[in-house]
Amino acid sequence: MAAINPYLNFNGNTEEAFNFYKSVFGGEFLGLQRYKDTPESGKIPAEAQDKIMHIALPIKGCLLMATDALESMGHTLTMGNNVHLSLDTDSEEEANQLFNGLSEGGQIKMPLQQTFWGSYFGMVTDRFGVQWMISYDEKRTT
Repeated sequence: MAAINPYLNFNGNTEEAFNFYKSVFGGEFLGLQRYKDTPESGKIPAEAQDKIMHIALPIKGCLLMATDALESMGHTLTMGNNVHLSLDTDSEEEANQLFNGLSEGGQIKMPLQQTFWGSYFGMVTDRFGVQWMISYDEKRTT
């Protein structure tokens, strides 16, 4: 496996939180994407268009990543569901193996599939309530 990284959900203040983290840890943002820049932007309310769909900040060999969890997109944020463990795998086969293992007795939130951002990606909550994001990005390994 390539890496395991924390993934945080915020209630509309991801940008504020990550500017704070950047001031503490230093570095530059990677992969900043706003909801208005996605293929689903037409389904996003005007007041949420500039919210963060994905952001990453490298910190000492790992990535701290996050999103704004939008209620208009069906997301409900409560303390306890605001953290995911994100697994970056070395192959699609490894992604399938880990996803299938973690989903045994758990709940698939998003099946593994090719995404518009170019990754093979899925989400599952395991039988113990831990939330996982599994990803394989062919561009990262080549």
